[in-house]
Amino acid sequence: MHYKTKKLKIGLISFCLLLCSMTLKAQPKDELVVDKVAAVVGNHIILLSDIETQFQQYLSQTTLGEEELRCRIIDQLLLNKLLLHQAAIDSVTVTDDQVKQKINQNMAYYISQIGSAEKLEKYYGKSIAQLKEEFRPMIKDQLVSQQMQSKVTSQVNANPSDVKAFFENIPKDSLPLINAEVEYSQILRNVPVGEDEKAKAKEQITTLRNRILAGEDFGTLALLYSQDKESAKQNGELGFVNRGDLVPEFEAAAFRLKNVVDVSPVVETQFGFHIVQLIERRGEKINVRHILIPVKVTNEDVVRTQIEMDTLVSKLRTGAMTFSAAAEKYSDDKDTKLNGGLVVNPATGSSHFEADMVDPVILFQLDKMKVGEYSNPISTTTREGGQGFRILFLKSRTEPHRLNLKDDYQKLQELALSDKQNTVLEQWRNKKKLTTYIRIGEDYNTCPIIKRLGPPINTFTKQL
Repeated sequence: MHYKTKKLKIGLISFCLLLCSMTLKAQPKDELVVDKVAAVVGNHIILLSDIETQFQQYLSQTTLGEEELRCRIIDQLLLNKLLLHQAAIDSVTVTDDQVKQKINQNMAYYISQIGSAEKLEKYYGKSIAQLKEEFRPMIKDQLVSQQMQSKVTSQVNANPSDVKAFFENIPKDSLPLINAEVEYSQILRNVPVGEDEKAKAKEQITTLRNRILAGEDFGTLALLYSQDKESAKQNGELGFVNRGDLVPEFEAAAFRLKNVVDVSPVVETQFGFHIVQLIERRGEKINVRHILIPVKVTNEDVVRTQIEMDTLVSKLRTGAMTFSAAAEKYSDDKDTKLNGGLVVNPATGSSHFEADMVDPVILFQLDKMKVGEYSNPISTTTREGGQGFRILFLKSRTEPHRLNLKDDYQKLQELALSDKQNTVLEQWRNKKKLTTYIRIGEDYNTCPIIKRLGPPINTFTKQL
């Protein structure tokens, strides 16, 4: 099999499972499609708009012809729906926390790519909360499909012999060029806030709450004083959210509000101090507005934290402490502290980053480092908008090169594993299609890669 064909097949096995990492691409407003059912798998339907949305997104990213691309998209959507159908039968589920975590990860990635949450909201004309709500059902389906696929392929592995055989099966003239990549770890330390500054912030928010209770308009005060710049422009309004969408302390206070215009007590979260007002409740969804007053850090707090991080770097460089142990003990980054500080690429799930996927500030530091070196503490802004310091460790760096066993073993192992998983998944699919109701519209039933799946939609009386 030609490498490029095999690589595409490997990528398409996760095509629909990664839908939510791609759907933020704008779709031209003048390309309106009259929707219709294109296929049915069990009790799940695939709409023409599902196919066309993905087609527009991937058209500029592939050398495939338009007809073949559409066929591959419908093929992968059929597999995704089959996984969802079987997941319901096998009681494969995901928790609300898993869905919330995945949504937050995706949003953090989108924001990092576009530059800021404000730019993301402006681009789509929707608040972050509204975007999260739109993605919730897709994210949930994505995670359930992944769980079901993992169940099907759980016994598959790729040993060194498999990796070598996979590599040797790639025609030498088809070996792809691998871009320069880096792997890095980090320790992120937030600058802690002093009690005096906390007291000032709490006093300020309490004063604003008292003014509202005395009759002043919450929205006006949010516009004037809230430090959540995104919601302040909307008079503090967040838009409808579900349970699990907000940080726990804020969410608990918001859902305790019973009556419209009720104002919560002062709430402390990782972002600072808030007051919340209920706008509307719809079952387990609420729309609230809030005012945020963050706790400022003093110069003394910043200097103290920097000195602590300088000391930590010295311990790392002398070998008095390993980076993994230091990350677990000192890092405030929940995503990496228990992973030895290793940063994972949210777009690929691996630890390898091409240059254009690394934060420019971080990349600037990594470019000056040798493999195995530690950076000096770097001043940074935390996700919560506070101040912190970051220590980087450059784990590996590769220059542009042709794919080879020596430099790309991990990548080849992932590809070899994926190839074996694809084979098992295809065998499972061929078995399940015999007992699953599948209908495919006449527009797509002629696709060579899915002819095997069933009759066109206008003659779907046969159960496969």
